[in-house]
Amino acid sequence: MSRAELADAVCTWLWETTETKYELDGHYIAKLERGAVRWPGAAYRAGLRYVLNVADDSELGFIAPGSPTVTDPEPGVSSVIDLEDDLLHAGDESVAHLALAEESNVGDLTVEQLQTDILRITQNYLRTPTKPLFVRTRMIRDRAFRLLAGRQPPHQTRGLYAAAGWALNLLAWITVDLGRPDIAESHTRTAWACADAADRDDLRAWVRATQHTAAFWQDDFGRAAAYAEDGLRYAAGGSALFLAGVRAVDLARSGRHAEAREALTIAKRTTVRADVEELGGPFLCTPERAEGIWSDAHLALGEPQPTLDHADESIARFEASPHLLRNFGSERMVRLQQAKAHLLLGELDGATEAVTVVLNTAVEYRVRPLIHRISEVAALTRMSTHANDPKARALHEAIRVFTRHPASRATPSK
Repeated sequence: MSRAELADAVCTWLWETTETKYELDGHYIAKLERGAVRWPGAAYRAGLRYVLNVADDSELGFIAPGSPTVTDPEPGVSSVIDLEDDLLHAGDESVAHLALAEESNVGDLTVEQLQTDILRITQNYLRTPTKPLFVRTRMIRDRAFRLLAGRQPPHQTRGLYAAAGWALNLLAWITVDLGRPDIAESHTRTAWACADAADRDDLRAWVRATQHTAAFWQDDFGRAAAYAEDGLRYAAGGSALFLAGVRAVDLARSGRHAEAREALTIAKRTTVRADVEELGGPFLCTPERAEGIWSDAHLALGEPQPTLDHADESIARFEASPHLLRNFGSERMVRLQQAKAHLLLGELDGATEAVTVVLNTAVEYRVRPLIHRISEVAALTRMSTHANDPKARALHEAIRVFTRHPASRATPSK
């Protein structure tokens, strides 16, 4: 069985026996294999024992913590769990559009409104509830393909392909955030065909960035690095800053540390052309977002102090940026890097302060990558020198509540 198949089998058994929907996935299985999580929750242990046909937890390599009441946070329920069927259907629909995207169709329509709609959605992503944006993006994709079935001058055909490609790429990014990077890849394949049909290097670069992100959240860091490297061939604006930075992260997570350090040096020297139009949201890499990516690279290299230095600089820049341009999704992830660096440096109070801000995140913005990263902070808290400190236990419990009960507003005690 693959990791995803094992996770699905456990979730199926848990549904049949408890009538409770769990969100176990291949990422969590990978953490169990690596030993990043040594003692999953009781439900997951029971499901794994059943599916793998073993008698007790020790046969699975699980080691109970000192306190039987403390367990690692399990992946929480997504704030948009009701989108699961929509995610599957949207991925299938994007595959169906692939054949059309690879043909040379002509028609007659202006694409200005489609482009304006896409711009508005990207700028509002993770500022307003996800489901309406997802539905609206899919409508833009479908409308662009319907228009492509007509006849228009070639330059307008290219504009329609660009609009469809950006919509597909945004669908893919949202789908990754909702925990299905495998489905996201269905969108990106068709988006790449659209980028070729439109002959748009900016779209090519950001499609590669999204493909990198989908591979990254499947723990396929080698493939993620390859996407990032290829995307740099087309990048000119913020995409160059993004791709150069994430390539360093991918190489570091692949264990290629010497190459990662060289890539990180290049990333920090990367400049952005001011004449390149940028969309916004996930398709905009500002200096503060870049600082956060560099922080992540240092973290993967096992360098907590540079991790903290870049994270601090990133957060300061985020807090100073205009509200309409502030990428709150990236900012939350950087705060968790701050927390990890503080824990590695033995600074529990600093970690608690960084995590407390994230724990106040509204339910609709608790995307799957955020749940994964905050769960890693919880695991690191248990392994830190402060593991038995009441503050550390309170922090761990607050994160557990956050991941298992997203509607809560738990914060660790001071």
